[in-house]
This record gives sequence, C-alpha cells and structure tokens, in this order.
Amino acid sequence: MEKRFGGIKKYFMKIHFIGICGVAMGALAIAFKNNGHEVAGSDAGFFPPISDNLKKNRINFYPGWHVEKMVKNGNPDLTIVGNVASSTNPEWEYIQKNKLDYLSYPEAVAKYFVKENSIVCAGTYGKTTTAALLSWILTETGYNPNYMFGGLAIDYKFASAYISKSEYSVLEGDEYKSARWDNRPKFFHYSPTHLLLTAVKWDHADIYPTKESYFDAFRNLAGSIPKNGLAVLSENIPSVIVKLLNCPIIKYGQSKINDYYYYEVKQSIDGQNFKINHKSKIFNLQSETIGDYMAENITAVFAMACEIGVEPKKIIEAIKSFNGLKRRLEKRGVVNGADVYDDIAHSPAKAGYSLKTLRNIYIDREIFAIFEPNTGNRKKQSANGYKNAFKDATEVIIPRLTKIKIDRNDLDKPIDGEELANIISQTHDTVKYIDNNEKLINYLKEKTQPGDVIVFLGSHGFRGIIEQLVSR
Repeated sequence: MEKRFGGIKKYFMKIHFIGICGVAMGALAIAFKNNGHEVAGSDAGFFPPISDNLKKNRINFYPGWHVEKMVKNGNPDLTIVGNVASSTNPEWEYIQKNKLDYLSYPEAVAKYFVKENSIVCAGTYGKTTTAALLSWILTETGYNPNYMFGGLAIDYKFASAYISKSEYSVLEGDEYKSARWDNRPKFFHYSPTHLLLTAVKWDHADIYPTKESYFDAFRNLAGSIPKNGLAVLSENIPSVIVKLLNCPIIKYGQSKINDYYYYEVKQSIDGQNFKINHKSKIFNLQSETIGDYMAENITAVFAMACEIGVEPKKIIEAIKSFNGLKRRLEKRGVVNGADVYDDIAHSPAKAGYSLKTLRNIYIDREIFAIFEPNTGNRKKQSANGYKNAFKDATEVIIPRLTKIKIDRNDLDKPIDGEELANIISQTHDTVKYIDNNEKLINYLKEKTQPGDVIVFLGSHGFRGIIEQLVSR
C-alpha cells in the first residue's frame, strides 16, 4: 500500500505483532507506527507501563490469540513473532499455514534498523542503559541514529526505538535466544562494526546450561567485529574474549591503566557526579541517575561517543540532561517515610549491584529487598550464584513467584519461592517467603520506618504490588 508524505509516495505495511506487550516488541511496534506503517498486535496479557505506552501511541492490541481479529482487515503484510508464541499458538499456526511473511524480533531489527556503522551495546548487564544513553547522546548531538533498546525513558520524551536515514545505528545486543526456532543470541543478527561490551558473567541458565556455553556466545560476538571496527570494553571482560578481537580496543573502568577511567564518585538520592580521565584530560560528569554501575556505564558511553568523534563537551551536556530509564532504581514513592524503588535486577548479580548502590546512599538504614528472579535464575544450576548476593540488604523477601512455562523435555522443575528463600538463607541471616500479596504489603507497612528503603528487584511487574503499596 502507498501513502503520501510531503508529496512523496511511500510504501507502508500492515504489521502484526504476536507478543506486542514485551518491552522491546512494544518499542519496535511504536517505531514502525511512527514510520507510517499500520500496526496492531496481540499478547497473553497487558501491563503498565508498556500497555500505557501502546495506548498513548494509538496502537490497536487485544488479549489472547485470535486469528479472526488478526485478519479482520485482511492478512498482515508482515508478522513479527515474539518468543511468547508457542508452536500451538493459533495466530502463529495461521501465518505458517498460509505462508505469510514473518520475522523474529531480531530479524526485524536487523532488516530495518542496522546501518553501515552498527554500534551494538552488549553484556550480561548494562546493555539496555548504555544503548539508551548512547542513543540519547547521538540524537542530541545531531547524528540522528537508528536505535533500539529494551527499556522505557522515565519521562517518555525519548522513544525506545527510532527509524531514521542516518549512517549510524545503536542497538541493544541481547544474548537471549532470537526466537523459538532460532536459539542463536539476538546480537548475532546485528552485524556490529562497533562493540560496547559491559560485562560477561554466566546468566540465562535456561538457554546456556554451562558457563562455557554462555562465554561461547560472546566469543563469537568478539570474533565478528571487522578489523576496521572498534571495541570499547570494560576492564573486567575476560581475556578469552578479548583475545578474539582483531580491531582496535579501548578499555574503561576504575583502574588508571585504562584508556578512560572514572574516579571520585559522589552519590546522593538526587544523582551523582564524578570525573573521567582520558590521556590526562579531566572531564567532570553529572547525572540524575544513581548507582556505582551507572558511573561505569556512563564512562563506557562517554568513551564510545568520543571515539566516534563526538565533542566531549556535547557528550557531557547530553548525559546531564538524560533522566534515566524506568525500572533502573526508579523511585516510585514513599511509604511510612521509607523510599520505594523499582529495579529490573532479575539475577542475583544484578540484585547485588543495585543493593550495593542503595547501601552506599542509605548507609545506616534498613533495606528490605523483594526479589523475583527471571526464568534462567530459577534453574537449579543457578543456585550457586546466590551466594552472598544479598549481603547489602537488611532483609530479603521472596514473594509468590510468577508461573513460568516448563519445557516438556526439561526434567528439572524450576526452583519455587520457598526453595529460593532457603537457598538465599544459606548466606543471609534474614530471609522470608511471603506468598500472599496482601500479607506482603501489610508486612512492609508494619516493618518500615522513616529513612528506610524498600526495593523491588525482578523482571516481572510484581502483579501491581508496588502500586498498591505506594497508593496506600
């Protein structure tokens, strides 16, 4: 079909998303809608803030899987199939039976977003934040890149995905599987010329059953960077990955031997400031975000932006104006004088970093951590990763865990809430399992005092508990 944009004919598609309410899928849907395409979608359920963002952008969606709704105005020209679509999903079955065009999410990103200068931000943690911040910097400084990251800006003023005519693209390089029919990591599709690699520590045990298999994914990524490309690496990236790079390497971190190193980090509830040294030049950074890991992420992005030619002064100004992402130590409100935070830290390692940040700010206060792991960290082989992960929390609470699908071929049942509490209690004195939402809310209200902290850590939305707690 064709539309006219400023007198110019432009082909547009009718695109359907199976699994539209995922953070990344929703962002992709909005980007296509803003580029002139007709977009709709379906999902098993819809939850804020993604559902609110879809409504705000006037995208039609419906709960459940209904072929008659999908083809109400004719077959889609393209269907983007999320991992939520099982082999028996009726919409997915219809697409295959009728031989309609479809792509997985990373295939769609590869086809419509990747540019000749493809910057991929990857790593066990920090990839969403660095991709978002770098996209913001390049947008603010006139590079106008294609970009895609799996998060939401706090103020919604900055979209999570954008299609332009730039020579640059900035993409979050997720190592999770591409689709149900494609177990390769998503970043396999993005043809990176520039790699920003934040960390490599074993994660996603449901996809990578061993540490070696997880590292192999990043080894392959490192080996794919062309000789005329660039790699910006954390000082902590294992040498087995670094040695596979055949391109120029820039390192960042706290050690003075790095090309870019940061120091004198000062944090408060309102943000942080610190310094970066590069070739004896000192740069003063300010940010509204909090977290020791954020200082490191900012340094990574500062290094990449400098190396591709952005003026440092403009980078610093853009960083200062960046408000951060939702669910990255996002302050949601106050209960009994206790600050309530929401964070997407769904692994023990990520939870540990977030708790360390809060402990550095709330030095002598009580910190109540409500934790729900992602699918991979409910595998029995992930149990060892919980050792001492919650040392900066006063008390750890495991809520009723969200039900997850179990592969028929998987003989090991996932760790349940009570079992997880027992595992964490091996290296932490105070751990509780509270499987009732109302009891959990009342417990937090009774236990907290002014100056304390409540932090929700996990990939799921906690079934509205945060909203209920804050509203009361």
